[in-house]
Amino acid sequence: MPYSNIDKPSKYFNTKLYTGTGASNAVTGVGFKPDWVWLKRRDSSASHALFDINRGVNKQLRTNTTGADETVSWFPSFDTDGFTVSTTESDGNASGGTYTSWNWLGANTTVSNTSGSISSTVSANTTSGFSVVSYTGTRTPTANQSIGHGLGAVPSMIIVKNRTTGTRGWRVYHKSLGTPDKELILNSTASVGTDTATWQNTTPTSSLFYVGASGETNNTGDNFIAYCFAEVKGFSKAFSYVGNGSADGVFVNLGFRPAWVMVKASSTTGQWAICDNRRGTANTANGAFLFAESSEATNSAPANWDFLSNGLKARAGYAAHNSSGVTYIGLAFAENPFVSSKGIPTCAF
Repeated sequence: MPYSNIDKPSKYFNTKLYTGTGASNAVTGVGFKPDWVWLKRRDSSASHALFDINRGVNKQLRTNTTGADETVSWFPSFDTDGFTVSTTESDGNASGGTYTSWNWLGANTTVSNTSGSISSTVSANTTSGFSVVSYTGTRTPTANQSIGHGLGAVPSMIIVKNRTTGTRGWRVYHKSLGTPDKELILNSTASVGTDTATWQNTTPTSSLFYVGASGETNNTGDNFIAYCFAEVKGFSKAFSYVGNGSADGVFVNLGFRPAWVMVKASSTTGQWAICDNRRGTANTANGAFLFAESSEATNSAPANWDFLSNGLKARAGYAAHNSSGVTYIGLAFAENPFVSSKGIPTCAF
C-alpha cells in the first residue's frame, strides 16, 4: 500500500466541538464542507445524529437505535466550513448543551454508480478512502447482489443501515473478523455473529461490496445507506488487537497520531467506544469515551488511551478497550502521519 499524499489529514476528517444555542447556529472551523456529519451530545444523554449528502439534511439516523430515517428540520445545511443546526433540539442544539461533531469529506457531490448488479448513488473521496453509498434492495427474485462503492480500493470496513424499516439494525463488515460471513451490529454490544446472507459471504473488491438475502442489507424495495472505508497508509487504518487488562496496556501501531478512534470487542460483548483528539487536554484524556450504541453522555472516568505519534497505548484495563485476552476491532483516522508520503518521519508529537 503506498503512503498517503495527504499532508494535512484534517482536510478530510475533523472533529469540531461546539455549544448549542437553541436557535440558528452556524458551526464553523471544520475546514471543509462535510458529506457526513455525526453528532453526539456530551454533557447529557441524547441520541447520536447522523446526516449525509446522499440522504440530505432533513434525514436523521441514530446509531443507538434500529430506527429508520427520521424527517427533521433542525439540521438545515452543510456549509463550506462546517454545518448549521437550528431550534432547540437535544440531539444537536439544546441551549448550553455541549456537543462533538465528527466530519468526513466525500466528493461534495453524488454520482450514479452502475458497477454492481444494484445501481447505487455514491459520494466518494478516493484520496482519503471514504464513500457514502445509497441503494435500494432487490432481495427477490435474486438474493445475491453487488453494489459499487466508488473507492477504487478494497474497503476494510463497511457500515450499512436499512433506512426504510425501523426494526433493522446496523450491520458492520470489518476485514479483521476473518471470513466475510462475520458481522457486528453497531447499535448493539453483541459479539461477532455469523450470517452468510449479510455480505453474501463474499469479500469486497476494489469496486464492489456484496449483499445477500438479508433484511439488514438487501430487503426488497427498502432504501439503504452504506459508509465505506478503505485504508490509506498514514491517514486511516482498520485494525485488530488482543487486550492485556493492564494499566501498562497494549500498543496499537497505526502509523500515525490518531485524531479519532472507534473500537469494539469482537470476541465477547462490549461497547462501541469512540474517542477523539478534541475532548481532552492531555494524552490520557483522549480516553473519554462516547459509545455508538448508547445515548449516554461522555464517560470520562477511566484514563483509557494515550494518543502517540505512531499509534495508541492503552492505559487502563477497561472492558471497552483492554480486557485481558479479549479481541478488539477498530477504525482510526489521523491527526498527523508518522511517515510522510516520501517515507520520511514527521515531527508528530
